[in-house]
Amino acid sequence: MLSFSDVTPGERIVVRYRLSVDAAGVGGRFSDALGELQAVTDESISVQTRSDLVVIPRSMITHAKLVPPAPARRRPRTPRN
Repeated sequence: MLSFSDVTPGERIVVRYRLSVDAAGVGGRFSDALGELQAVTDESISVQTRSDLVVIPRSMITHAKLVPPAPARRRPRTPRN
């Protein structure tokens, strides 16, 4: 897994994390956050995704890695007549 001490804010990452855990500390539902790392604390990390800022408790993170920059967005297609 990615060491967050090696990542600087602004770098693009993807993080897989648990949405919830049961009494035994096991959770079956996961989600992913893809975007720019905004902040790292002892308790959580913040990732700015395309739609919003996601704050993820570090205890819920299962995987994380750096990813390449997003590709340039394409222009919308114009209809042919």
